[in-house]
Amino acid sequence: MKAISMLRGTRYGRRLGVRFGKDRRGLAAVEFAFILPLMLTLIFGTIDVSSGVAIDRKVTLVARTLSDLVSQGTNVTSTDLSNFFKIGSAVMTPYTVTSTTMTLQQVSAIWIDASSKVKVVWSYKGVVNGSSVTVSAGRTAGDVITTVPAKLLIPNTELIWSEVTYIYTPIAGYVIHGSVPLSDETYARPRQSSCVLYGTTTSCP
Repeated sequence: MKAISMLRGTRYGRRLGVRFGKDRRGLAAVEFAFILPLMLTLIFGTIDVSSGVAIDRKVTLVARTLSDLVSQGTNVTSTDLSNFFKIGSAVMTPYTVTSTTMTLQQVSAIWIDASSKVKVVWSYKGVVNGSSVTVSAGRTAGDVITTVPAKLLIPNTELIWSEVTYIYTPIAGYVIHGSVPLSDETYARPRQSSCVLYGTTTSCP
């Protein structure tokens, strides 16, 4: 009787093992637990990266807009620059523009002398908060600039140089952690004269 009981126990154990091996009721849950982190990474990563790329493109457009608007005139005033900075912030729509997000909107007139040395003629930056704009001095007049591309160094000419920086904070922060500064700069040549004057200035350098 003892041997028969052991035999029955062995057979029952085998059947139980076979049934356990064929049981797939918890398989989907286990697979989902493994796949979920990857799915979240792909979803939130796509959101963060695509938003960052879109904002970076906007930053480039703002820089181009500033240099283009200034280069179209022969003379600009503080009011003109204030309006240009407002337009720059409007280009960033629908992304929020404050003093903490768009940390730099700056436009400068730089002169290339006969020896291809580049110096700042005038420079101003604008801080946009809602509908108000604060225009203040940017780079110091007379500062030497060494970052202008060599192909643009044409002696006795002027360039309108715009610089823009926007701080991008990821929506989810699942893949990109912390704030990321996105910046760009562009150069434009004056269209209607040899230089763009500021305020009461009457002649080019």
